[in-house]
Amino acid sequence: MIKVTIFTPTYNRRLTLVRLYESLVNQSCYFFEWIVVDDGSSDDTQDYIEGIAKNEKRFNIKYKKVLNGGKHRAINLGLDMAAGEYFFIVDSDDYITRDSVELICSWINSISFSTKNFVGVSGLKGFNQNDVVGKTFRGYSLDCSALDRQKHNIFGDKSEVIKTSIFKEFKFPEIEGENFITEDIVWNRLASSGYLIRYFNQINYICEYREDGLTKRREELICSNFRGYTLFVKELLEYKITLKVKWRAVMAYGYRGRLNNQQYKTLANNIHVSILFLKLFTYLGIFYKRYIESFLRR
Repeated sequence: MIKVTIFTPTYNRRLTLVRLYESLVNQSCYFFEWIVVDDGSSDDTQDYIEGIAKNEKRFNIKYKKVLNGGKHRAINLGLDMAAGEYFFIVDSDDYITRDSVELICSWINSISFSTKNFVGVSGLKGFNQNDVVGKTFRGYSLDCSALDRQKHNIFGDKSEVIKTSIFKEFKFPEIEGENFITEDIVWNRLASSGYLIRYFNQINYICEYREDGLTKRREELICSNFRGYTLFVKELLEYKITLKVKWRAVMAYGYRGRLNNQQYKTLANNIHVSILFLKLFTYLGIFYKRYIESFLRR
């Protein structure tokens, strides 16, 4: 039975894939498959994955190599390849705890999915098994949408596991000429459609933020893929969220837009706000940069 598709997009990560594979081999249950989409690697990733796939008997491994197109395109392809009921993105420089799949299955089983507004579950990411990435709520579990996370003190990356059939309806937009778009755009779209996630306060995913990884390069990626970022901000401002979040989004957008040599009029038109409003919050964002740092990581 394939309950979970563990999906890994990768680019020149042959060395760290070994650690991730070992964490899969050591799982306490094997109700999963592993899909690896190679986003144009020039190292020996293909030889490594195809080699272990031939000998692996505990779970199925699928491998596909494509021309470099970015993580979001790789995820869209992975969704088409997935046989699991749920879809779990695990990056190639990260790994999961020994009980990760077992925890996911247990929390999925705790939900009555006759209540159609649940889309999945999410544990915590950690720098290790004791040090949580970001912040989390008090208590054992919490049901809320991605747009309501900040109301409940949920900040930073989390280990979302999404029902595959629903995820396929919310694939990432693919903008010609751009190779990056924030994953938040999909989480927000799911939330705006009324879908809830059951968050649980257990670390099941260990991550490493490498200097050459997407998180560390986020500012560079946003500036070079600005149409995708514009779409994210435009949609965010249309959702029913707090004014504080919207103001910070405008601050960050104006700040980044000016770094990207965009004119105020163009930026304002892009996200449907007035030029004066955008200028005001851009100046505030530059002056109070510490208040928009959370958005400068998105």
